[in-house]
Amino acid sequence: MKTTLLAALLLLLSFTSALAAPSAPDSLSIKIGQMLMIGFRGMEVKDDSSIAADIRERRIGGVVLFDYDVPTKSPVRNIESPEQLRRLTSELQRLSSIPLFISIDQEGGRVCRLKPARGFPPTVSAAYLGKLNNADSTRQAAGSTAALLKSLGVNMNLAPVVDVNVNPNNPVIGKLDRSFSADPVVVARQARIVVDAFHQQGIIAALKHFPGHGSSTTDTHKDFTDVTTTWSKKELDPYRALIREGYSDPVMTAHVFNARLDSLYPATLSKAAIDGLLRKQLGFGGVVLSDDMQMKAISDRYGLEEAIRLAIDAGVDVLIFGNNVSYDPQIASKATSIICHLVEKGAISPERINESYRRIMTLKTRTIISRL
Repeated sequence: MKTTLLAALLLLLSFTSALAAPSAPDSLSIKIGQMLMIGFRGMEVKDDSSIAADIRERRIGGVVLFDYDVPTKSPVRNIESPEQLRRLTSELQRLSSIPLFISIDQEGGRVCRLKPARGFPPTVSAAYLGKLNNADSTRQAAGSTAALLKSLGVNMNLAPVVDVNVNPNNPVIGKLDRSFSADPVVVARQARIVVDAFHQQGIIAALKHFPGHGSSTTDTHKDFTDVTTTWSKKELDPYRALIREGYSDPVMTAHVFNARLDSLYPATLSKAAIDGLLRKQLGFGGVVLSDDMQMKAISDRYGLEEAIRLAIDAGVDVLIFGNNVSYDPQIASKATSIICHLVEKGAISPERINESYRRIMTLKTRTIISRL
């Protein structure tokens, strides 16, 4: 295992050096590919599958795994058993010349892709842990999750949720027990323990959903979601606290609209929210992930090219297309072509692509080193 990781690290470092050179003819296309995280169908990777082509030809930077296929309402997606999932993640990594982010939403409780019915251990929710507010309990739960993910070849958990439980009846946060607490101090304390436990196993965390989804009354998967009148500045406190302490794993954006931060765009597409608030005011220098770009809060109101352009201009580094709200096997090809076109016509600068690429590769290099 260590030999494999060392080889991967050497390969990753060689790509980092090569792509820093402006003479590399395909460097732009590789950098753009690294900015995409794609969902797909399949318990295994077939040579003629769209995801195999996305990894080999478009050099996508990551994949996201699900246990349920929403468009077809089928439990057949990516996850059947621990043994099958280990094979799948190994197949995915073997296809990629640059190590992939292999991500999953394993928050615990109701948002849990690795379910006991399929041979995985039971989990507890963030709300349960926040109510206990016991460091040892949280450390044990997060450590167990991290060890499991490591054993399965999953290197990124799209967790913890640091939304403050402002509205307990929130259909997508509070009602699903995804928030640790209504107290931002408790949220930050719990999240800090979770992130540290993930790092002990070399798992990348992702704080979500910036700048705060806890007060919403609607679900961004399904609807335009306006938190202008319900959001409060205390929802930034967990981010402020963790970033001040050196947090450098990803932050995931929310598709919420908040006119107090941006009168035109939801947070994922807002330069004021991401570049202004998250990066400049809060001082975050790491990778910014979008929430799923196919969710209705974005896809029902923006064309694909406009949404991609706005998100990248806002400061998003990795665009997630989960392919599990709607399914498009060509989404990576379409997104790659769109970004290339935007660069060619000057709507996005090559330096903006370079900024994201540097952040992505820094994270990948750090993560591989932590696993040696």
